[in-house]
Amino acid sequence: MARDFYDALGVSRDADRSDIQRAYRKLARTHHPDVNKEPGAEERFKEISEAYDVLSDPEQRTRYDAFGEDFRRVSPDVDPAQYRQSRARAGAGAGPAGGGSRWSGGSAGGGVPFDMGDDVDLEDLLGGIFGGGGRRRAGWGPIPGSDVEAEVEVSVEDAYRGTHRSLTIDAPGGPRTLEVDIPAGVVDGQRIRLRGQGSSGSGGADAGDLYLIARIAPHPRYRVTGRDVHTRLPLAPWEAALGAQVRIDTPGGPATVTVPAGTSSGRRLRLRGRGLPNPRGKPGDLYAEAQIKVPSSLSEKEERLFEELRSVSTFDPRSAP
Repeated sequence: MARDFYDALGVSRDADRSDIQRAYRKLARTHHPDVNKEPGAEERFKEISEAYDVLSDPEQRTRYDAFGEDFRRVSPDVDPAQYRQSRARAGAGAGPAGGGSRWSGGSAGGGVPFDMGDDVDLEDLLGGIFGGGGRRRAGWGPIPGSDVEAEVEVSVEDAYRGTHRSLTIDAPGGPRTLEVDIPAGVVDGQRIRLRGQGSSGSGGADAGDLYLIARIAPHPRYRVTGRDVHTRLPLAPWEAALGAQVRIDTPGGPATVTVPAGTSSGRRLRLRGRGLPNPRGKPGDLYAEAQIKVPSSLSEKEERLFEELRSVSTFDPRSAP
């Protein structure tokens, strides 16, 4: 075995099956001898194929984690803890617990030692060298399908409630139309995975996945950052000065915001939990920014009242903090 199987695929030892499959697909497309003619590509493909065959099989992976490179040679009834103790007592270079013959091959002047246990299937060994599973593969074997990415634009309201879309995507092999459910609470840039909807594999290999990247469309009323939603809150001067209960629209429907007395333009009022929902945790908030507006024209009575206010008020907005 050339090196650690996890290292060969570039995954951590706690990687799940989908991580292992994704890593293998990426590496196989790069190093497959049918598409990569560079020196070393063939050997690298054999290496990653053997690593994938073992780590994608739960039983083989369990034995590999327990016995390391000896996992094929150790009898199934051997306890992993006792095996490690036996190896430690025997010292470096010793064969596996329970004996077994020892073979050395290679060019004259020395070879690489290889321990042959009593229950070794020769075809399994050769199959492992040539990509795993000698009975299952012919030639270089199948090439997994590549993953495909496509963007889908949704409104703020659809991101809040979720929606259903009929999408036509440009995929290898020609355009395809898919019926897709966009979940509630999707955020800008979020990737939605559709298994097996990418490009087709060859030789019976699995198809790749389709990743939809959500894009929240610009909105005349709302601005979205993460799960938080920002909007404007127009106020009359007396509402801002005296305080008020004001109705406001949110992506989830109308709500009432309490405007404290003495509110100035630019003040942000928060409505907790009224932003985009979160299927796995805390929802976002809605922030309403106060904007004080004055009438474009005044009636005689309104003008008189404003004149009276000006004459009695000591408020100077240019010196106020």
